[in-house]
Amino acid sequence: MTTALILIVLVLVGIAIWQMTKIFELSQLKAENSQIANDNDNKNQGYLMFAFLIFIYGITIFSFWKYSKFLLPEASSAHGGEYDYLMLVSFIIIFIVQTITQALLHYFSYKYKGKTGNKALFYADNDRLEFIWTIIPVIVLAGLILWGLYTWTNIMDVNDEDDPLIVELYAQQFNWTARYGGADNVLGGANVRMIDIDRANVLGLDESDTYASDDVIVKELHLPVGRKVNFKMRSQDVLHSAYMPHFRAQMNCVPGMTTEFSFTPIKTTAEIRQDPDVVDKVKRTNAIRAERAAKGEDNSDPWEYDYILLCNKICGKSHYNMQMKIIVETQEEYDTWMKTQQTFGQTMAGNETEPAFNPVLGVDGN
Repeated sequence: MTTALILIVLVLVGIAIWQMTKIFELSQLKAENSQIANDNDNKNQGYLMFAFLIFIYGITIFSFWKYSKFLLPEASSAHGGEYDYLMLVSFIIIFIVQTITQALLHYFSYKYKGKTGNKALFYADNDRLEFIWTIIPVIVLAGLILWGLYTWTNIMDVNDEDDPLIVELYAQQFNWTARYGGADNVLGGANVRMIDIDRANVLGLDESDTYASDDVIVKELHLPVGRKVNFKMRSQDVLHSAYMPHFRAQMNCVPGMTTEFSFTPIKTTAEIRQDPDVVDKVKRTNAIRAERAAKGEDNSDPWEYDYILLCNKICGKSHYNMQMKIIVETQEEYDTWMKTQQTFGQTMAGNETEPAFNPVLGVDGN
C-alpha cells in the first residue's frame, strides 16, 4: 500500500512540474512557437547527447563498483571455470563494442548536428562499409557460438565414466526431493501413477523392482567432493527447472520425461565458507540481520552460507520458496551420512506394521 501511494505521489508531482513548465512557456511573450528546430535547439541537443553519454558511462562504473560484491563466488564444479570464462569473454566483447558504438553515436550526434545552410551528404550505398560492418560481427559471433557449442557439448556429455554417483531430483509444487541409487548405485523404476501417499511411496517407485529397494529418499542433498554426479530429473506436475548456481548447473524438469545433467563438485561446503568473498558476504548480511533483530523484525536470525538447489521456472505462487540445501563433503563424511539413512525397502517394510517415518511428509504422512 505504501509503495502504491509513493508511486501515485511521484506521478502527481511529475504532472505538476509538467503543467508549471507549460505555464512558464506561455508566460514568455517572446517565446517562439515554431515546432521546427533552430540552430540553438540543435546545439542544446548536441550538448545533451554528450551529457547522456557521460551519464551512462558513470552509471556503468558505479554499478561495477557498487554491485560486483553481489556476484556469485568462483564456480564449485569442475566445468564451472570454463563456463565462467566463456561468459567473461562474451561480456568483455559486449562491453568494448557498447563503449565504442555509444561514444561514436553521441559524438556524431553533436558533430553533425543540424545547422542552417548545411546539407547532409547522402550515400545511396557503400559496399566496402557494408562488408566491414557485416563481416566483423559475423566472425566474432560465429566464434562465440562455436566456442559455446563446444563448451555446452562437453558439459552435457552425461555418461557413466569415472564411476558417477546416480541421484534423482524430483520436483513438485513447491519442494524438491532427492533419491539416491543406494548400495548398487542404480535407481529403481518409478512412475507418478504409482504414487501412494498412504504407504509412503511419495515418488511412485516400482515396489516390484529389486533395484528400488535400496534407494534412499531424502530432503537434503549430500554430495561427495571430487566425485562425478549424474542427475536424473523428473517433475510431478508442471515445468520446473533444477538450478544450482554455485555449480553453474541448470536443467528443466519436464512432466512425463527424465532429463539429465552431470557435474563434479570441487569445493566442500566448509571450503566455500572460507572463501574471502563469501566471508565478506556473510558478514554484511548478518550485520543487516542484526539490525533487524534489534528492531524485533522477522527473518533476522544469523545466516550461514550454503550451496542451494532452486527452481528457476515460475511454477506457481510459492515458486520463490522452492529450494533444497546442498551439502558437499568428503567421501568419508558422505558415507557416514548415507549409513544413517533409511532405504525405500525399509520404509515399506516398516509401513506394513507401524506408522513409518516418511522423509517427505513426516510420520503417517502428516
